[in-house]
Amino acid sequence: MTLTQLLDIRPGVTAVIGGGGKTTLLRTLGEELAEHHTVLLCTTTKIFPFPDLPCARTAAELGALRPSHRLLCAGTDVPGTGKLTAPDLSMAALAELFDYVLVEADGAARHPLKAHAPHEPVIPPEANQTICVVGASGFGRPIVQAVHRPERYALLAGVPKTAAATPETEAAVLAAEGLHDRVYVNQVETPGALADARALAALLECPVLVGSLFRKEYVPCW
Repeated sequence: MTLTQLLDIRPGVTAVIGGGGKTTLLRTLGEELAEHHTVLLCTTTKIFPFPDLPCARTAAELGALRPSHRLLCAGTDVPGTGKLTAPDLSMAALAELFDYVLVEADGAARHPLKAHAPHEPVIPPEANQTICVVGASGFGRPIVQAVHRPERYALLAGVPKTAAATPETEAAVLAAEGLHDRVYVNQVETPGALADARALAALLECPVLVGSLFRKEYVPCW
């Protein structure tokens, strides 16, 4: 099965949140889907443009690029950062233009694990699914090092921020936040990481896929 099938990506808008590989997941899914469909990659927060991918900064540019490309990026420039924020078209309008719209709806400052502030994530109301990415490389490391917003994470997990992040702390945070429909555990490239990913999956009440975007290897855990 393809990653698209394993994650049950459906036409319309899919939101991706969490840490540990969101941008790579969007690009991987986009390339798969673009073999047979039109796909747009974008954000509701801030991302860097995708390398080697045509990117529309305005509605006019999007209209010009769309007829000749199955896979596109779109967003509005954030001055002085090199990043993009949300496109200047509504998510509903984008979903009318493309078969699939994949949205990075969260930021993690390159940390494998994430807890969310009250204003996060920015999930479009049009999203038919929200996938939370968990980076297995964060397990066993101190929360203060492995987590974006460690104070919030520690509070939700009921442990000090100096404690190690574990499958149990991650399950507690995911359950407390209740933001996702499905979990993808990335960075599973060692036997220890696979054991941690399976331990997390056993604690969750939603579909879980574990694997490595780098190796393109995936194992369903439901």
